Amino acid sequence: MILNRLCLSVLLLLCLSVQAKPLDYREVQLGQLDSTDTVSLADLGTGKPSYIKLWATWCQPCMAQMPHFEALQQEFKDKLNFVAVNININESRAQIDEVIARHKLSMPVLLDNEGQLAQALGLVGTPYSVLINGDGELVYTSHESDANLERFLGMLAKGQKLHAAATEAMDEAQQQALLAPWLQGEQLLFFTATWCDWYLLDTRPEMAKQCKLAQAGLNGLQQRLANRSWHGFVNHLWTDGQALAEFNQLYDMQVPFSVDNGGVLFTEFNIRSIPTLLRLKDGKVTARISDFSDPDAVVRQLSAE
Repeated sequence: MILNRLCLSVLLLLCLSVQAKPLDYREVQLGQLDSTDTVSLADLGTGKPSYIKLWATWCQPCMAQMPHFEALQQEFKDKLNFVAVNININESRAQIDEVIARHKLSMPVLLDNEGQLAQALGLVGTPYSVLINGDGELVYTSHESDANLERFLGMLAKGQKLHAAATEAMDEAQQQALLAPWLQGEQLLFFTATWCDWYLLDTRPEMAKQCKLAQAGLNGLQQRLANRSWHGFVNHLWTDGQALAEFNQLYDMQVPFSVDNGGVLFTEFNIRSIPTLLRLKDGKVTARISDFSDPDAVVRQLSAE
């Protein structure tokens, strides 16, 4: 039986590796605020470098960098494309509009609707600045908005040919290896972040409350459905093994948790709001829960056929 399951896992992984297409950051479809149409970085046109900033409305360093971002746009807009890409986790249109108005942002603002751009660029935390040369190659990344960033922008604006740089993004084989175990059998997967119950207290107090409520009640749900296969994933942004260990200790967590390295699971199952609990059958979502105020209702949803 164990050998058969192992063979099935290997076969499934090989099939996925053959069928899946590599994720190219230049081709990821990004949402527009005032249209149902999508646009990719490749649509910006070749021959002109680009500055892409990945950000969130609840990210305090992002807000601190926005005035400089807009100032750089005014300085270099004739030489480079500037694009503000919201990572679209725990966001609303009203909150995005408020940031645009407050900082008088004049560059296009797009949405990484499914987190695919963040995954393709190896995002590990916002704010994240990405510079792309006129040939569409990534040449510089940084979490800072400083003199070094300005230096690279100046070189691109002058037409200097900067060489492609590496990112933290996983290759296709690494992504599929992480995904394969969750594409067979019945699973209950809980998605959250080690920081959502305290970092969001000021900017998203209701979301922070939901995170604390769901995380504090997860052991109880697991005990009521102990015959199910449970696993938790914390968002990889601003998170390491130490943060996960502290999270497990704080909540005396009985459900096993892992860091979602590279955001692979968040992207695959389109987790755009946390906390979220999924019921999966052979990789297909059969229930999606984000309201944890009534544990009895949660159990009923998870038990329904």
